[in-house]
Amino acid sequence: MMSSSESEDKGPSRRPKDTKFKQQKLPAWQPIMTAGTVLPVFFAIGIAFVPLGVALLITADNVQEKIIPYTHCKPVAGTAASSHDTCAEYISNNTGATCQCHINFSLKEDFRGDVYMYYGLTNFYQNHRRYVKSRNDNQLRGVKQSKSTDDCDPFYMTENDTTRYYYAPCGAIANSMFNDTLKLNFVSHATLVSVGLLKKDIAWTTDRTIKFKNPEGKTLKEAFKGTIKPVNWQKAVYELDPDDDSNNGYQNEDLIVWMRTAALPNFRKLYRRVNHTEQFVEGLPKGNYTLLVDYNYPVVGFDGEKKMIPDDDILAGREEPVPWHRVLGRRQPLHTPGHHLPHRPHPSRQEVSLSSRFFTAT
Repeated sequence: MMSSSESEDKGPSRRPKDTKFKQQKLPAWQPIMTAGTVLPVFFAIGIAFVPLGVALLITADNVQEKIIPYTHCKPVAGTAASSHDTCAEYISNNTGATCQCHINFSLKEDFRGDVYMYYGLTNFYQNHRRYVKSRNDNQLRGVKQSKSTDDCDPFYMTENDTTRYYYAPCGAIANSMFNDTLKLNFVSHATLVSVGLLKKDIAWTTDRTIKFKNPEGKTLKEAFKGTIKPVNWQKAVYELDPDDDSNNGYQNEDLIVWMRTAALPNFRKLYRRVNHTEQFVEGLPKGNYTLLVDYNYPVVGFDGEKKMIPDDDILAGREEPVPWHRVLGRRQPLHTPGHHLPHRPHPSRQEVSLSSRFFTAT
């Protein structure tokens, strides 16, 4: 006879019901892999993807873009930098200074449809492990910093006597943010027409609405009280776009685009969208253009290059020739006129710096 204590301890049965599904008695079929069955399936799938590959190849070939390198552009005459041969030389000798330069170029055919403006950097290893980790996502979501984080060091905070100031935003990624200012003029009948450039909707929607939020405060400046700008920035985070509060602070889209790190050392990031109004309704017409650059960003120190790229298709990607030597398994180098392949090895575990300007706190 079962005691009362044993009957109380006995709970509901955990044994599955006696069905074929729950007892795993359903009939099964296990195919036998043989050359006669696998090869036809393999080739059928390959043939099915041939039209998709052809469509993507044709779309990529139809992409229009123009690459305008400006790493070694010459300063505008009559400016403080005009005594130097290049803007790169001027800012390397004058830390924090701005150099202005103009680059003339031409489009041989119309860029129709939506046109996007990118900036490109080479030999910049944003995929370095310590660099990728050098950020504070809680801070970027608007959570005020209260304790130290090793990931942002040495760009987490600084102390002045007894006062502690936090970098906003902290980390090496934010500290090395691209800060050149690019403008575009169209030469129409010997007169310069400014091409309207839109600075909104250039970042991912999820980044704008979820991952980047400003801390709470009566004003944006008040919200960032107790913080200072990163070492290499020329202005505070709440001054990135003072004319538009929705594009200021951590919600500034230039900052958001930069914080999404690139996988390869040669990359491009979306800078602006062409405002299709007036004579640019259908895109960028062929003709002569002038790129106006406020040159702030140093790249010569790590053998990098800078360029501006107008592109007419954001979905198809950039136009590049197919590297057939890789497809065929040949190991010969591929040389493209006007471009150089990166020659520096990937930074070692101990080498955090792409440039001492980016990674050394002062």
